[in-house]
Amino acid sequence: MAGKEKISHLRDEFTSKLKEVSTTEELEKLRVEFIGRKGKVTQLLKEIPNLPPEERKEFGKACNVLKAEIESAVKEKLKELKEKEKRERLEKERIDVTLPGRRRGLGALHPVTKTLKEIVKIFTSMGFTVAEGPEIETDFYNFEALNIPKGHPAREMQDTFYISDDVVLRTHTSPVQVRVMEKHQPPIQIIAPGKVYRKDADVTHTPMFHQVEGLMVDEKVTFADLKGVLEVFLKEVFGSDTKVRFRPSYFPFTEPSAEVDIGCVICGGKGCKVCKGTGWLEILGCGMVDPAVFKAVEINPETYQGFAFGMGVERIAMLKYGIDDLRLFFENDLRFLRQFRGV
Repeated sequence: MAGKEKISHLRDEFTSKLKEVSTTEELEKLRVEFIGRKGKVTQLLKEIPNLPPEERKEFGKACNVLKAEIESAVKEKLKELKEKEKRERLEKERIDVTLPGRRRGLGALHPVTKTLKEIVKIFTSMGFTVAEGPEIETDFYNFEALNIPKGHPAREMQDTFYISDDVVLRTHTSPVQVRVMEKHQPPIQIIAPGKVYRKDADVTHTPMFHQVEGLMVDEKVTFADLKGVLEVFLKEVFGSDTKVRFRPSYFPFTEPSAEVDIGCVICGGKGCKVCKGTGWLEILGCGMVDPAVFKAVEINPETYQGFAFGMGVERIAMLKYGIDDLRLFFENDLRFLRQFRGV
């Protein structure tokens, strides 16, 4: 085949194949096929030395013209394909701005946090201030200063996590009361909210939970003051119709001591599985501060009297929200937690 015929044949072949190209990848393959390093036009140029001298110049010129035409055609086709791909992508990714937007999921406070905030709000409205202390405590503050010396049976009730013989994870927030009384003379009116730790785990107990303990110390503080404060608190939390009763009990750091019950919020006092048929639910412990505690912090029990109380925040949250398994609070199950977004 003569040189001109070869060039004409390649031109026709390229034009025919270019019409069938539909993607940029196919176009690049076509370009390489004709004008790549081993392309068909490149191979023609290599034939020049084999031609008669008088034909070489014209043949070389014709090959270069074909190469330029192919380059130009590839460039135009590439522009066309890119525009086409852009239109297709825009069509595929088109957003209907008239559709309603997707709402972002909003979080909410944990039910225990909500309950704790509510407790703090009620007591601060009655003039109590918030006090805090360390969660890692010495044996003195956690036990001895609270009239629980070494060997005392009440220590067995605490199920304590011991770090060493004299260092523990606090089993209640009562050590905060001792620390406050050490530094401040009466009148004292505080609540001590915080985490506490005990070796216990079942449907109503967890190794870590929250307590709020309260303390009021002044001249002429009576058990009647204690009853008044706690009745106001419980009616604020559970409703003004809530029944409240005080039962004699024992705590090493208060004397006299009492357990406080409320009418069962599940059955309305009629008797059910939750209240074990009694119509009452135990809610907190309290009592008048034992003189031995005052002596440990150098407050004169002949001049000052005081009362103290303590409650489990999770216990109140369970009753308030009708939850029957304490462990649900700490399993981080979003299905459970989402129930409290609007509460």
